[in-house]
Amino acid sequence: MKFNWILSEHADSSAKRACIDMEYRLRPKITKFLLSKFDGDCCTDFSCFHFDVDMKNQWVWISDKTPADHIEKIRIDFDTEINGHELFSVA
Repeated sequence: MKFNWILSEHADSSAKRACIDMEYRLRPKITKFLLSKFDGDCCTDFSCFHFDVDMKNQWVWISDKTPADHIEKIRIDFDTEINGHELFSVA
């Protein structure tokens, strides 16, 4: 899976660090979600999935670079499962 980071400010070292920390929280959560939705009927390593991450507004959405049939399969539950949890809060 690939992430497109949307940052409001210049990407300084603290912004880059925040993106890295966020990716470590997002990857396992999104991977579990995708495993629950796909039973081997998509790319096995989830490399065909692209996500946009808006760090300012603290929101993740499925990029239109993801195949349309995959988007359709996950779009209804994605916001609840991924954005409905406190991923952006400092742990």
